[in-house]
Amino acid sequence: MLKQRIITALALLAVILVCLFAPWDWPFVVLVTAVLSITAWEWARLNGIGGMAAKMVGLVFALGCTVAVLNGVQEVSKPSLFWLLFSMAWLVGAVFVLREGAAGWLALPRALRLLLGIVAFAVVWVAVLRAYQLGINYLLSLMALVWMADIGAYFAGRAFGQKLVARKLAPTVSPGKSWEGVFGGMIGVVLLAFLWLWLDRTLAEDWGRSFYGLVRQQGLTMMIGVCLALTAMSVLGDLLESLIKRAAGVKDSSAILPGHGGMLDRIDGLLPVMPMGMLVLALLARAV
Repeated sequence: MLKQRIITALALLAVILVCLFAPWDWPFVVLVTAVLSITAWEWARLNGIGGMAAKMVGLVFALGCTVAVLNGVQEVSKPSLFWLLFSMAWLVGAVFVLREGAAGWLALPRALRLLLGIVAFAVVWVAVLRAYQLGINYLLSLMALVWMADIGAYFAGRAFGQKLVARKLAPTVSPGKSWEGVFGGMIGVVLLAFLWLWLDRTLAEDWGRSFYGLVRQQGLTMMIGVCLALTAMSVLGDLLESLIKRAAGVKDSSAILPGHGGMLDRIDGLLPVMPMGMLVLALLARAV
């Protein structure tokens, strides 16, 4: 199992790097569109739409993204308002769903559940492409925040889970997650931020400024606070996906990635973090 996970992870990393450093923009656009189209297909299946109908959801999403690229829709007018409205809606919606539980989620009309996911994926598609336009350094540093949050939570949870805080994080949603894991993820992200600030000395000239470098301009306290807040949002995204999978009665969103489950399993933390990272940037642009 571990060998399969490593092979899949290395293959994914190779594809991502080739697309990121290609001399054209289109390979990365195609990659992001493909990933989120597969995620849309998985989302349809998680919400009771199977077979060809679920595949059509993914196909329509891909066609919509293609039309958006051809018409330049990935550019956002009034970005501060756009990202703020989405971030607030996502946060309020996630808290509501987690409070109501799996039964509350299933009580919503299926069409509404499908629409909520598709809108979220579309906004993330815009956020990722906009981050890519700002530079590879900015994009990777923001995505790495989610990866480090997961890594820190995993190792801290294994080492200290329920040894410091007796109560589990969300026992009815994801029994394996602990508060120690959350704190470990936060510490890992803050350490990553300081490491990336050091890397910025050599990366910024060719790859642009990192997310941490841009936030650091507003002060060290601001950078740490933003890192902690986005780590919390990553955890919230993970919990939300766990609840939806529990409602669907499945362990993984699909089996498309051997050893890893589905695409949604891999990007659940990115769904809130990428748009909220763009919100931070938009607000900073207004502050300077």
